[in-house]
Amino acid sequence: MKKLLCVWQGITARLNAAGDYIPPLFLRLILFAEFYEAGMMKLHGENWFSSIHSSFPWPFGAEWFSDSLSWQMAMWAEILGSILLLLGLFTRFAAFSLLIVTAVATAAVHWPESWNSLGELWQGYVITNKGAGNFKLPLLFSIMLLPLIFNGAGKISLDHLLAKWVGINPEAKISDFATTGLALMVIGAPLVFLLPGTGWALILVGAGFLIANRAITPTD
Repeated sequence: MKKLLCVWQGITARLNAAGDYIPPLFLRLILFAEFYEAGMMKLHGENWFSSIHSSFPWPFGAEWFSDSLSWQMAMWAEILGSILLLLGLFTRFAAFSLLIVTAVATAAVHWPESWNSLGELWQGYVITNKGAGNFKLPLLFSIMLLPLIFNGAGKISLDHLLAKWVGINPEAKISDFATTGLALMVIGAPLVFLLPGTGWALILVGAGFLIANRAITPTD
């Protein structure tokens, strides 16, 4: 039994090491393909945001942005963000930007117009629109972006090389109240556009954790 446990520990330790290279690379590649294609379709296509611009959540609606400006912002966010993911450069910023783009697109196009229960909302978890929303694909993209935001681009990336060059440890980890607060704020930010009450609550609680961490952390 002890020998079997040692073998299993060796396997898991090696998979953990490979996990620093392979999964984030494949996530970046597939997300690059999807977002780059979407951005290039906008670049070579006609602006169809005018027909749905009234559905854009604040602050991206017509009150602040024209449909042409929104089209340009979404297009370049998808093109440039996807290229940054491919290179593994400024990956967390790029992934978070694309997460916000995805959340806004979901609110404007894929979210159900009305729902009275979580059961009704979940009817929209489909690829094709059947009258109850069709947010399955953007939800999957959002979940795929989260590991890149929280864990970074992995060791096969320009971010990893840049961190080594400037003398930063890219594998450093800190677990404290600020960690919890930051995680809540990252998750809450896209939810603001879909479930505003939940999203803002997470952001406020996260901010509270950040303040609490600062209050209890000794200063020099």
